Amino acid sequence: MTANKMWGGRFESGPAAIMEAINTSIDFDKRLASQDIRGSQAHADMLAQMRIIGKADAEAIQDGLIAIKREIERGRFPYRREYEDIHMNVEARLAELIGSAAGRLHTARSRNDQVATDLRLWVRDACARADAGLVKLQTALLAQATRHADTIMPGFTHMQPAQPVTFGHHCLAYIEMCARDRGRFVDCTRRLNESPLGAAALAGTSYPIDREMTAKALGFDAPMRNSLDAVSSRDFALEFLAAASIAASHLSRLAEEIVLWASPAYGFIRLPDAFSTGSSIMPQKRNPDAAELSRAKVGRILGAFAGLLVVVKGLPLAYAKDLQEDKEPVFAAADALELALAALAGMSGELQINKDAMRAAAEKGYPTATDLADWLVAKLRKPFREAHHLAARAVQRAEELGVSLDKLPLSEMKKIAPKITKDVYKVLSLEASVRSRTSLGGTAPKRVREQIAFWKGKL
Repeated sequence: MTANKMWGGRFESGPAAIMEAINTSIDFDKRLASQDIRGSQAHADMLAQMRIIGKADAEAIQDGLIAIKREIERGRFPYRREYEDIHMNVEARLAELIGSAAGRLHTARSRNDQVATDLRLWVRDACARADAGLVKLQTALLAQATRHADTIMPGFTHMQPAQPVTFGHHCLAYIEMCARDRGRFVDCTRRLNESPLGAAALAGTSYPIDREMTAKALGFDAPMRNSLDAVSSRDFALEFLAAASIAASHLSRLAEEIVLWASPAYGFIRLPDAFSTGSSIMPQKRNPDAAELSRAKVGRILGAFAGLLVVVKGLPLAYAKDLQEDKEPVFAAADALELALAALAGMSGELQINKDAMRAAAEKGYPTATDLADWLVAKLRKPFREAHHLAARAVQRAEELGVSLDKLPLSEMKKIAPKITKDVYKVLSLEASVRSRTSLGGTAPKRVREQIAFWKGKL
């Protein structure tokens, strides 16, 4: 086996087969091809501008890179494992296309700053894709909220019926979560948007390069200010994975509720055919597999975050080959997040809502008991703790008689609170309870419609 022609001048023989297997990353880092070419184009322009390489060589390099980009886009690029990674594959192919001029492209840079630049560009694009997916999910949920601003459903705490809310209000809660997720990806983009290119291996370069020029060409806000940090930091990838993990946890919560709501025990929704599957043995089954798989994606994404955190936690400065392990978890997490977002946006937009089932469930569990306590405070001037106790006694009596609170006879109410009047029944219906929650952020339909209008303006 011969030494690698790209970097093997130090070695008399090539790597052992096992070394080649563990060292090669082209099988996964070829996903950085577009970013790698963009970085090389910016670098070549700068080298020519600073007269570090000649104009003719720069033009040949640019022509060759354009040709390679087309080969990649058309699926005709000859990826070769002996060249280890995407950077060396591109450079080797460039040499085949334009000859010795290709060797000038790597002047004043290293694979260390090259890969750091490529991955920052890729993660920046991934943040934008995640944001777009979150917008689609918000839009689908907003459409449901608009249709169901006054559709009553049970609100739960501890998975027990608590107080009635509207389905529109419930959808808006997830819209808020998605908004915070979007903010985290925006923050991640802002912090990562500095260019490592020009840091070279770890110490910078003696060539008179213009790092501001390459940073601007690649859409970065500025060059990174420390060459050691530039080639070795992967906190931007960790921040992306952290943001993805939190977003995935929100998606998992929504997916879990879809699974529950679609079950016969709830019957709140009917899933669209496009997002349901059948059983191989039970013909009656209608399985929410898309929601279940979306729920499971959080495990893969969170695992990617934890895995990369372990990789980088003890690395001394500057670059170490351990950092080759940064790409697969980032790619896998981004893929999983984008797929889950697409699935949940599709499902959420097409859910068929069973209003009757939602209302029937909302009537269970004495959900207007708090309204009774509030009435006792407002009308009879009871301290809330005493009112809470009296309302609990009313619930107990209603349970004994097998009726809902709004059907508990006034005579029974008076046994508990002698000064109570028939006006109490005005607050004990589901509609009255929902309408009364008019505080900012409350479930009252008029408040829900205000928030719908707000989000329509934002989206």
